[in-house]
Amino acid sequence: MPTTAADLLANYTGSLLGGALPVGLRTWDGGRAGPRDGPVVVLKNRRALRRLLYAPGELGLARAYVSGDLDVDGDLTEGFRRVWALTRSGALSSVHLGLKEWARAAGLAARLGVLGPPPAPPSEEARLSGKLHSLLRDRSAIAHHYDLSNAFYQLLMDESMAYSSGYWTSEDADYGVAQAQWDKLEMVCHKLGLKPGMRLLDVGCGWGSLLVHAAKHHGVDAVGVTLSAQQLQHVRARVSALDLEDRVEVRRQDYRELIDPPFDAVASIEMGEHVGEENYPAYAGTLHRMLRPGGRLVLQQMSRGAVAPGGGAFIERYIAPDMTMRPLSATLGHLEGAGFEIRDVHAMREHYPRTVRAWADTLEARWGDAVALIGESGARVWRLYLAGGALAFEENRMGVDQVLAAKPTASGSSGMPATRDWP
Repeated sequence: MPTTAADLLANYTGSLLGGALPVGLRTWDGGRAGPRDGPVVVLKNRRALRRLLYAPGELGLARAYVSGDLDVDGDLTEGFRRVWALTRSGALSSVHLGLKEWARAAGLAARLGVLGPPPAPPSEEARLSGKLHSLLRDRSAIAHHYDLSNAFYQLLMDESMAYSSGYWTSEDADYGVAQAQWDKLEMVCHKLGLKPGMRLLDVGCGWGSLLVHAAKHHGVDAVGVTLSAQQLQHVRARVSALDLEDRVEVRRQDYRELIDPPFDAVASIEMGEHVGEENYPAYAGTLHRMLRPGGRLVLQQMSRGAVAPGGGAFIERYIAPDMTMRPLSATLGHLEGAGFEIRDVHAMREHYPRTVRAWADTLEARWGDAVALIGESGARVWRLYLAGGALAFEENRMGVDQVLAAKPTASGSSGMPATRDWP
């Protein structure tokens, strides 16, 4: 006869899933259920269940974890892995709560003393307003994530401040994320064919990693645009400190506002995910318009199997509101529709888990510093984000690719060599 909250919840969940809990469970009353090996979900109070009652599934779990009402003892990534294994098997996707199941859930909630008003969502949850992908709303969406704290991002990332997948070219123990980012930046510059005196545009320049690298090591004049006020501040300070002010310009500007003469080369590194599907043709058209005939574009972008908003309820509310993920084929179609010739597609999916786990290791190693900068709840958002994100790429639920495209001249020339000479 079940006597603890853990027993009651394990029985209820098992009947829904048609099997045992994938992870251990410990409840506020000292109860313990589920597997004895691996991660254990800890419900610290009844409010954790109340969050799930009002927002069943991923969003409720995220709110409970971020707020600290729910915790995980053990490897968070392994917990995700076990749950996703159930999803792939069809066990979780087959769960449908009808009237009977809801009545049983309500009865269990009453028995456990969970019933009550919905708890307020954590303050870290995004609350945007206005028309989707309008200039004002896009600026707010970018500010939610990228204006969190320059100091926090400096803590998390390497000196280059490259916030995108690295390119890992070695298995040596002393080879880390900083070198992987260097190798990625070098590869981008090489694909673009950068030479001294060329003009480079970086659309969605982040904290300036490509701008600085290209100007410092390849002698180009670079312009970067971002919607983030804090990124703008950081890049300008960095450019000044490196005495590159005559070579690098950064603006707080939307891609739709660009009116410059065409550039010799254009890059956009993991920015297209923030462009809505309806706006993507305009984005691709802007990249094409900003590039001279015979010039090259490198676009690095995450993908998933179907066009879908966000990366799930947690990502949409806490990390990247209004993000749109699309298949690689859809991105290529948009680029071709804008007039580009696709010259090379470089899949880099296996490189992202290593990059993200390097950031996660830094977060754990400097947890106290992270909490001091963005608060306990903010740090928990990032712990959840990095653990789930690495696994999504590892399990091929998300991908990332570098696309090299050319803008042909009037005569049809791509300006590209007949053979490629990069890895």
